[in-house]
Amino acid sequence: MVGSGAGGGPLAANLALAGFRVLLLEAGGDEESFDYQVPAFHARASEDERFAWNFFVRHYADDAQQKLDKKFRTARNGVLYPRCATLGGCTAHSAMIVVYPHNSDWDHIAQVTGDSSWAADNMRRYFERLEHCEYVSPAATESRHGFQGWLTTNVADPILMVRDEFLKTLVGAALRESFVTLGRPLTRVLGRLETHFDPNDWRLVRQSGEGICVMPLSTHKGRRVGSREYIRRVQRACPMQLVVRTHALATRVMLDEHRRAIGVEYLGGERLYRADPRHLTDSPAQRLTASAAREVILCAGAFNTPQLLKLSGIGPRQELERYGIALKVELPGVGENLQDRYEVCVVSKMQSGFSLMKGMKLRPPLPGEAPDPQFEEWLNGGGPYTTNGAVISMMKRSFPNRPEPDLFIFGLLGSFKGYYPGYSAAIAREDDFFSWAILKAHTNNSAGRVTLRSTDPRDVPEINFHYFDEGSGAVEDLASVAEGVETVRRITARCQGVIAEEILPGKEIRSAEQIRQFIKDNAWGHHASCTCKMGPASDPSAVIDSSFRVYGTRGLRVVDASVFPKIPGFFIASAVYMISEKASDVIIEDAKAAAGTERSLQGSIAAAKPA
Repeated sequence: MVGSGAGGGPLAANLALAGFRVLLLEAGGDEESFDYQVPAFHARASEDERFAWNFFVRHYADDAQQKLDKKFRTARNGVLYPRCATLGGCTAHSAMIVVYPHNSDWDHIAQVTGDSSWAADNMRRYFERLEHCEYVSPAATESRHGFQGWLTTNVADPILMVRDEFLKTLVGAALRESFVTLGRPLTRVLGRLETHFDPNDWRLVRQSGEGICVMPLSTHKGRRVGSREYIRRVQRACPMQLVVRTHALATRVMLDEHRRAIGVEYLGGERLYRADPRHLTDSPAQRLTASAAREVILCAGAFNTPQLLKLSGIGPRQELERYGIALKVELPGVGENLQDRYEVCVVSKMQSGFSLMKGMKLRPPLPGEAPDPQFEEWLNGGGPYTTNGAVISMMKRSFPNRPEPDLFIFGLLGSFKGYYPGYSAAIAREDDFFSWAILKAHTNNSAGRVTLRSTDPRDVPEINFHYFDEGSGAVEDLASVAEGVETVRRITARCQGVIAEEILPGKEIRSAEQIRQFIKDNAWGHHASCTCKMGPASDPSAVIDSSFRVYGTRGLRVVDASVFPKIPGFFIASAVYMISEKASDVIIEDAKAAAGTERSLQGSIAAAKPA
């Protein structure tokens, strides 16, 4: 298996628990730090050079439009897109948000593939299986939460908001806007109370509910948890079944004359990939191979999985021939269909700093330095550092006729304007700003592409998302994000006693056309997906079938964010965790059918439950 993130890590652990011997290759190391452990330090984690991979991507092919984005770096010909190379993959630097996908995401896959096992009601059981919910009582059976899984989920302590007068004002304004959105407040708000404003409650999921909601996080006792912790637990429980090899950069899938995957070639060594900010051109590397007795499974993510397939001779004929790569399997869809959210922020300067942030340094103490008060609280399992910095969130339909909410809006302490080198330090310097992040789900653009830069596996691929006018659905997507901006402005208009001024977009950006241009110039994303899409054999752009098998090959599967035909939900991690669980079942059942063995995943997971 290649990659230990939300797709590969749980899958490797589940297969080992079921009795199979698994070799897990991870290009990064197994470094851990306070940047990893402390939820509030997730921005620092994304720029921590010990495990950062810095991709620089294009949003537009048009240079003039691209350079209007202040985050664009001419020297790198792109905008920073943080990825993570360490055990756990991008679950090691994410904001830990675990918000359930829309049911329509699963039903769409069931419809296009003709495979009813992907239907929403069936897929919910995978969420129940992986989750270890600590913020809802197990007696709440109608919620369909999981309480015995490997991924612990929690929500922030609401008492934190009460400790700051400014925050109480901002949250109150958001609540009032939410009640307006809901309409008929008494009836609907009482319904929300029944579900504790929980976006993962099955009752709200089925209703496509909107309004104020809590933000579930993958934390345990105030610390980040994810794929890494599950992998480590299973290694301890089944050391002979799960072998993890770090600093192993996969370079090619080996196929025999029958196009069966028989292994992987990889480079052994540190800092080999050129996305690594510490990359050295003369980094020593061993050329190694790993043979597969049964299957090769790629879980390297939406950028690296298509790159690896192409380097292996699997992909679009014209592109492979251009680089002199022998074509093994012609699959035009490899690297195509790249999708992402659109995100922007409305940033306000406050009349003064937040009392909750008084003395806050948003970093670990330096050697010999006393920790800040919030770090002391975190060491004891409490305080604002146990959160990801989000203090209030809401789901909303951008327009009433939408079948489900497509906007997720949440308030953050500090000034967040997107990703650029040094952004995490900039957030820490400013304690008198507040940001409303607006995330547009179910975007209509599928024009993005991941293409080879060279045949050198250390090179990063060329990545262009072709936003808005260069893609598809620009008018509708722009209108939806603009409604998010207007929603936030209605909230902040109720907070004039605590807000000094709007910094971004700024008071000069008022007309509908100005807001749309602001969005085009400044939008970003961080949920890249869909570059090896799942679909029926009749679809020439499909790369894998509904059992994750790569078309035209044998013994080769893909299980990561690249497999979705359309980008799911608001935050992609929960959907990837779920497909990892489903892939576990599919692969185990296929192995049983092939070998007539009786292996079972159920019951084995108890050996690796969180303590």
